[in-house]
Amino acid sequence: MKPHFLEICCGDLRSLHAAREGGADRIELCSALSEGGMTPSIGLIREAAQSGIREIKVLIRPRSGDFLYSEEEISLMEEDITEAVRAGATGVVIGCLKADGHINLIHNYRLIQAARKASDRYIGVTFHRAFDVSANPLISLEDIIELGCDCLLTSGQAKNATEGKELLRELKQRACGRIKIMAGAGVTPANAVDILRFTGVDGIHSTAREAYESEMIFRRPAVPMGACGTDEFVTLRTSPRVVSRLKGIIDNLSKSRFSI
Repeated sequence: MKPHFLEICCGDLRSLHAAREGGADRIELCSALSEGGMTPSIGLIREAAQSGIREIKVLIRPRSGDFLYSEEEISLMEEDITEAVRAGATGVVIGCLKADGHINLIHNYRLIQAARKASDRYIGVTFHRAFDVSANPLISLEDIIELGCDCLLTSGQAKNATEGKELLRELKQRACGRIKIMAGAGVTPANAVDILRFTGVDGIHSTAREAYESEMIFRRPAVPMGACGTDEFVTLRTSPRVVSRLKGIIDNLSKSRFSI
């Protein structure tokens, strides 16, 4: 039985360091987590490449919203992939749909080719949760496998992995080892064991975040920098404590006689 893996989604430098400290197997770098994630800065990718974490996946998403992209956006994403790989990414995270909700084979193939051409190293490709809003999960799974993706990140087409665990289990069974299935969305130390045992997925994906109070002493009230109601002096970021707990759960489960 192959061990499970833990991927931590990091949206900033402190989260990157926390993921490393907590023992994450791999990370997904992104920005704007409140918008579902977008492509991170080159500086963050370079820092990650020097962090000692072996697998560094970079989200390639030029904007928030849907996953129906124009030709101009695809060209932009190709350039972002090239620069991310040159900066040290070991993999990219992509997902393009057609207007009818099916996987856009042409656009995704272009992005995969951009990754393959960017380096002599093998560059892994994860298909992200665009899958979760696709029209037919079983057809989408086969399309993603046909494209040559290594991993599928999914909540089982539900708002979180707990609610989607029936489909997650079916996807794992139908994949038959042709692609890794990674459960994401709402995965915490409280539900990770149940998700892993029930579904048999290869790994879990989590932000492992906690709330942190700002160290600012001077604070000007009623001048929000973001959406109305946001608090710039309380931020959510990856916690090494939560990462360590998730890693411990995975390690124990992988060694246990109950391992799936």
